[in-house]
Amino acid sequence: MRLKDVQRLELPPSADMHVHLRQDQVMELVVPQILNGGVDTVFVMPNLQPPITSVAKALEYQSCLRSIEPKVHYLMSLYLHPSITPEVIAEAAAAGIAGIKMYPQGVTTNSELGVPADFLNVYSPIFAAMEQYDLVLNLHGEWPGRLLSDDISLEEAFLPELKKLHKNFPRLRCVLEHCSTAAALDTVRACGPLVAGTITAHHLYLTSDDSYRDPLAFCKPIPKKPSDRDALVKAVCSGDPKFFFGSDSAPHPLGSKIKTQSGQAVPAGVFTQPFATQLVILALEEAVERGVLKVDEVTQDRLEQFLSRSGRRFYKLPDPATKGQPKIVLERKGETIPTSIKSADDALEIGLSKSMAPVFSLSWLT
Repeated sequence: MRLKDVQRLELPPSADMHVHLRQDQVMELVVPQILNGGVDTVFVMPNLQPPITSVAKALEYQSCLRSIEPKVHYLMSLYLHPSITPEVIAEAAAAGIAGIKMYPQGVTTNSELGVPADFLNVYSPIFAAMEQYDLVLNLHGEWPGRLLSDDISLEEAFLPELKKLHKNFPRLRCVLEHCSTAAALDTVRACGPLVAGTITAHHLYLTSDDSYRDPLAFCKPIPKKPSDRDALVKAVCSGDPKFFFGSDSAPHPLGSKIKTQSGQAVPAGVFTQPFATQLVILALEEAVERGVLKVDEVTQDRLEQFLSRSGRRFYKLPDPATKGQPKIVLERKGETIPTSIKSADDALEIGLSKSMAPVFSLSWLT
């Protein structure tokens, strides 16, 4: 389909398999935005302060999220940490926890308590228990050690570890999150069917130049070359069920992103939650106009597969096509993305990615 000419789209709700909903005032502002982005199911990151390392804390957090927006299905996770034992894995599986998130130490927001470079040896008993109880391992795939060459990214340096992990634990379901390079896509394809990859909206339209120039576009992993961006776009429309949507929407107070003091690092994270589905479609529309995608590569079926079906199937959730289930409707009404969202008292403001871009208006059909 030529998206530029499409005036109305009707889709099943999106499943966003990588979200940061934070805590306290940020959580109160962000959680109601999930439905605005056409999403009814989210995989929630555990890198709070302190991180979620117990089943009790994960369930408490889930209860808080449900109290804010009960119409969303929250898949919960634990933060891989020395306190996670095989017994905790068994408890997590029994409680319905969906996965364990692995952060390499120090590579992104709230990852100071993450795993060291020799994580394969350190956490082998945990990975074996996860295989046994069928929990998903969610990987922030960036190398925490020193790079031997400037010609390789942190993500590319991590990929041999993913191959070793899959070889050692072939029955472990793994997700390489926020793929940002063509090499990452190739590695996921080369692994067996239990290894998948999520792709964000923002990696479909940002490059490294954008990320270094605009603090609201700065994230981890850093967007890469235009050729990597275009490889991600092609993967989205390939029909390959190994790749599905995970926005990695990561809110930060606007002041911390654009008003940093001299020498203070800009926090990593791109906020897209209120327009999660719309931004994916906009990125594909732009890719068609650039000639990266052919018109016939963007189909209703492939949009549904990437945004909704493949992620649900990987996490063994029901298919959204059941008769009578809600749908989302996208219509062209001249809407543009605002610069930010604010709390009712204006005390908190969070900047949005790709502000002022024209997008489909989204409504729910129930």
